[in-house]
Amino acid sequence: MPQTITRGYKTLLDEASAKIRTLPTPEALALHGREDVVFVDLRDPRELEREGRIPGAVHCPRGMLEFWIDPESPYHKPVFAQDKTFVFFCAAGWRSALSAATAQDMGLKPVAHIEGGFTAWKKAGGPVEAAAKSA
Repeated sequence: MPQTITRGYKTLLDEASAKIRTLPTPEALALHGREDVVFVDLRDPRELEREGRIPGAVHCPRGMLEFWIDPESPYHKPVFAQDKTFVFFCAAGWRSALSAATAQDMGLKPVAHIEGGFTAWKKAGGPVEAAAKSA
């Protein structure tokens, strides 16, 4: 008998979007480079190599997010302990919506995510640099 999914990804995205701040690309572009803002790239390393990256963005693979945020975790990253605004993004805005909601639920604040993700950022002419190749 197949599994019965009772809350699909669309429902999860709707719930996340209802409680987080979604930044239109022009608003995200205006925040880039500010000292009080951290851009967090959730994409897979292969996506960064293929598409490039936002200059200055912290790369946090989606699967490590909760562990990097929590100071009690052995994997905690000090970047997430800073008193700054965290702007999450992925390729299209789905992973970042879920991630921003999770981060907010964990107590990280303020958080937001970029509507349309890195794809919208590039389309709007946002700065992009080549990613270093993985070893």
